[in-house]
Amino acid sequence: MINPGIFLGVLVQLALLGTLDAVAGLGPLGWLAGAAYGIAVGGFLTYGLSRSTARSLGPADAVTLARSGLVGCVTALVVDTAGREIVTMVVIASVALALDAVDGQVARRTGTASPLGARFDMEVDAYLILVLSVVVAQSLGPWVLTIGAMRYAFVAASRLWPWLNTPLPPSMARKTVAAVQGIVLVAVASTVLPPWAGFVVTLGALGLLTWSFGRDTWWLLEQHAFRAVPAEIA
Repeated sequence: MINPGIFLGVLVQLALLGTLDAVAGLGPLGWLAGAAYGIAVGGFLTYGLSRSTARSLGPADAVTLARSGLVGCVTALVVDTAGREIVTMVVIASVALALDAVDGQVARRTGTASPLGARFDMEVDAYLILVLSVVVAQSLGPWVLTIGAMRYAFVAASRLWPWLNTPLPPSMARKTVAAVQGIVLVAVASTVLPPWAGFVVTLGALGLLTWSFGRDTWWLLEQHAFRAVPAEIA
């Protein structure tokens, strides 16, 4: 049985799509993409709750769910209008990025931080970056998709090498680099930057992201090697 909060989140997603349709107009593909995203998020949360000790979503999760609804609208616009509603898409994506700083504060102040909430927040961020990279790739080239795909490549690699799933220590640098990706992609997608500047800052963002993933992967490899040594000696 679906959690009432999750069910409400799916309804909110549909309501946001309806509002977006009234303002910007959405065709069948936009509706399908946005609705499919909302249902997928609902399924993810339902599965996550079934495997956690929590029985319901916390206040911070509600903020992330609202932000996820905005990401669903960005998805619908990108799929449906192929960039024709770029201003609307940029505004919605900017609000979603700004709210990323809110759910963490709510979790800390209410003492309701949880592994599920942290994972949900991270996956919404990663998906938004993926969608924005698709938008920017249309003007700068397919190489921009590397920014959106890097997180998912890391997850795929962790299936082959489980030691990549080792929890990482908190890092402000990692959070900053992740935030830079969204800011840069939104700025470039808005076309406020000249093409050469958009290329430079996007390439710089990719460089920072590569460094961040490389640093974390090296740390995980060191931890894996450290744990493996005693076993080999024994």
